[in-house]
Amino acid sequence: MSFSAPRKQTLFILSLVILWYTSNIGVLLLNKYLLSNYGFRFPIFLTMCHMSACAILSYFSIAFLKIVPLQPIKSKSQFFKIATLSAVFCGSVVGGNISLRYLPVSFNQAVGATTPFFTALFAYLMTLKREAWVTYAALVPVVAGVVIASGARTENSRNCKSFSSWKNQSACATQVPGRKKACHCSSTRVGEPGFHLYGFIMCISATAARAFKSVLQGILLSSEGEKLNSMNLMLYMSPIAVIVLLPAALVMEPNVLEVTLSLAKQHNFLWLLLLINSTMAYSANLLNFLVTKHTSALTLQVLGNAKGAVAVVISILLFRNPVTFIGIAGYTMTVMGVVAYGEAKRRFR
Repeated sequence: MSFSAPRKQTLFILSLVILWYTSNIGVLLLNKYLLSNYGFRFPIFLTMCHMSACAILSYFSIAFLKIVPLQPIKSKSQFFKIATLSAVFCGSVVGGNISLRYLPVSFNQAVGATTPFFTALFAYLMTLKREAWVTYAALVPVVAGVVIASGARTENSRNCKSFSSWKNQSACATQVPGRKKACHCSSTRVGEPGFHLYGFIMCISATAARAFKSVLQGILLSSEGEKLNSMNLMLYMSPIAVIVLLPAALVMEPNVLEVTLSLAKQHNFLWLLLLINSTMAYSANLLNFLVTKHTSALTLQVLGNAKGAVAVVISILLFRNPVTFIGIAGYTMTVMGVVAYGEAKRRFR
């Protein structure tokens, strides 16, 4: 059975999108599993593993597979600009990974969807670039949705704590016959924590840093001679990120090697999980580039919005984190606001 050229192209793009979804959602859920459920509580070291894989695989893809032509760095000024972007990028990825230790994936994705708001804010503050009022109006539901979802999460977390406290008090009130009155309390975990202030701050910071990096990239690499495609930019940013993250991991996570080796003895698949996780982190960047190349930036934005919703559904099914109708409504409002923002930007350029 032979396929026509347009059908082959459609199947090729569909395969790219499926692989892109798989790698993006896979690395997000695996990050959550490692950092929150597996006992591997080293987000800086995990990010360094991701950047190491990106550095090695980017070089292999460009130098040997020739996915894109190699774009050399032409000046010290361009190198320092790339180094600055790499430092901001490190902050956004580390912040996102830290937030996964404390927040459910669903809430993490809701906060992450506010990236357009921070992008518009930084674009105005740094370049005085103004958008049409309709574009700014579309950002209102983006922020309002996260506020609603945050309120729902906070209330749900309080209810869980109250319920857990009530169970512990009931257990303490029970005296074992023939023994001294003792407290037989146990820290009953009721679902996954719905809201954590430190996790929320790190998630917001990571989202803001991601937006800041995109605006900064537009400013620093604006000249035609300094522009780099995303694959070459990743090639140069990744080794710099590893150099930045290595001392940070040694200082802020001093027992990372000891604990990692101990966990590896207990769990035979730890090294395999880290390898898969790091490879998927690179694959997400590679497929992001390929999907953009074969479709368009607007299509990528639409697919990205849908990807966030898919990630939320899968995370809820896997991690069983409690959700409320208000929380779902808040997240839906945020996603719809992002869609409206993209449409407004397209129409009112």
